[in-house]
Amino acid sequence: MEEDKVLFQKLKIVSLLDLALLIPISYRDTNLSETIEIGRVQTFEARVDKVSSVNGMLRISFYLPYFNQYLSSMIFRVTSYHHKLYTLGSNHYIHGKVEEYRGNIQMNQPQSLKKVGEIIAKYASSFSQNKMIASLIERYIFDKSLSEEGLNQSEISTIMNLHYPKKNEDIEEYNRDVLKFIEAFNYIKKLKSKRKESPPISLLNGSLELFIKNIPFKLTREQKKVIDEIKIDFSNPKKATRRMVIGDVGSGKTMVILASAVMAYPQKSILMAPTSLLALQIYEEAVNFLPKDMKIALVMQGKKSKGDYLDADFIVGTHAILFKDDMPKAPLVMVDEQHRFGTKQRAVLEAMMARDKYKPHFLQFSATPIPRTQAMMQSELIDVSLITTTPFKKDITSIVIGREDFSQLLEDIKSEISKNNQVLIVYPLVEESMEIPYQSLEEGRAFWEKRFEKVYLTHGKDKKKEEVLQNFREDGNILLATTVVEVGISLPRLTLIVIVGAERLGLATLHQLRGRVGRLGLKSWCYLFTNNKNNGRLKAFTQTNSGFEIAHLDLKFRNSGDIVDGTVQSGMQFKFLDLSEDENIIIEAKSRVRLMNAPNIVV
Repeated sequence: MEEDKVLFQKLKIVSLLDLALLIPISYRDTNLSETIEIGRVQTFEARVDKVSSVNGMLRISFYLPYFNQYLSSMIFRVTSYHHKLYTLGSNHYIHGKVEEYRGNIQMNQPQSLKKVGEIIAKYASSFSQNKMIASLIERYIFDKSLSEEGLNQSEISTIMNLHYPKKNEDIEEYNRDVLKFIEAFNYIKKLKSKRKESPPISLLNGSLELFIKNIPFKLTREQKKVIDEIKIDFSNPKKATRRMVIGDVGSGKTMVILASAVMAYPQKSILMAPTSLLALQIYEEAVNFLPKDMKIALVMQGKKSKGDYLDADFIVGTHAILFKDDMPKAPLVMVDEQHRFGTKQRAVLEAMMARDKYKPHFLQFSATPIPRTQAMMQSELIDVSLITTTPFKKDITSIVIGREDFSQLLEDIKSEISKNNQVLIVYPLVEESMEIPYQSLEEGRAFWEKRFEKVYLTHGKDKKKEEVLQNFREDGNILLATTVVEVGISLPRLTLIVIVGAERLGLATLHQLRGRVGRLGLKSWCYLFTNNKNNGRLKAFTQTNSGFEIAHLDLKFRNSGDIVDGTVQSGMQFKFLDLSEDENIIIEAKSRVRLMNAPNIVV
């Protein structure tokens, strides 16, 4: 029905299980009560014994024949309707909260019900929305429709009892894990329905043997595993790859990128990075490690480009790639730090390379670890690979510090600089703010410039930030910055970071910032400067260096957003499911989805 489609859109309902999971916010029990309980909302058979007006209010004495007892009521907002309704001797089913006053029972503002003997669900506070949801529930939520969605009898009974309860036990004693399962099952089905598969432009089967033999280090077990997964993807004649590779900071994702380009060779591949500094870093690593017969080009705005991209086998660039009308077709496209590009930008790159119904293999890379449970769910939409280890063990000590620790901090900074190491100090904002109880970048810079040499400064609105970062990498001692340095930039000599007002940042952001230090395994330090050293979240953060454990902690402290693909923008906000605790439920839901056909979508 067209009318229902409009209602579904208003309520943001996509699937029938979305509707089924709109559990009532309250219930009205109209079953006749067999006992009188003070403080409870109850329903009684009653007859008007006395009625009188007092100061504009209506006072009524009801006789309750079942209990042979009287009950008093007061109606405060009186209309002519009330005078016509509550006439002397009239019979009613009255419904309301029972209270006691001076030893007598009373029910103020009683409702007179036309029908009793049922429990009525209430879905929303506004009358119109409640009526809208109730009518949709009545038309669409029944045993057969829920069975067709893939629910078993126990799950169907739980849903039906919550929407159409026959007794109070139906709504008081249900199994919450059942709702958790249905929520996970529904979410995974919706992701699967959004998955788009197309045949690839070409199979990619370039040999990795010489590449792996010639690189001056061994790939980690997880790097090899992800490369093997991609290799299998590239050989599938029916499905162009859509894979997300999520690796912790410093886990070696760049080598996976380069291995993918080698597997594509002698055909072309393209890598798009969010900043020119990141693009330059990947280009430099490509020049160092890729086979010498592979031609490499760098595409950026202005005169920074290198090589002839028309003739190149591997093209690295920024979003400047999107504006090249003559960009050659490539059967493999890759995006680094994918969440820093909009969904449309990624789609444009993919569409530039597509040939009719044939799509390029598409690999996306992210340095923002996500919890295992989230990765499990998102793999129904896009294949997900996790790299949880690093090529070498990072030795980073994280410490929560306050103002009283500042003199020791200065000594530690001097010590690191004396060893030809570098220091990063991250401020919460650029200029002074009355609302934030910490110094800003501009307020702090004079202190550092007076005491130290080679102090550099940059922030998000600095048009020369990439040039500043490049110069600091080569020659700096201290970099003062905002969270602009969160992602990507490789600073091999950086061994100490101070994050000012650390409690104001999410754990994932803190971990990304901490990931700037110790890139080559040097002993490193992360100081979390805060006015509240007893902050439990920061203390928990200092106990682990694993991004995937941090992501799990983040789930416990605040609900995680959905970073895997821009097609699901609402985030993973669940009413019942707890991603930090309910892994077994998610495993069960994934298994059920894989055993059934495509989901039944309502609209």
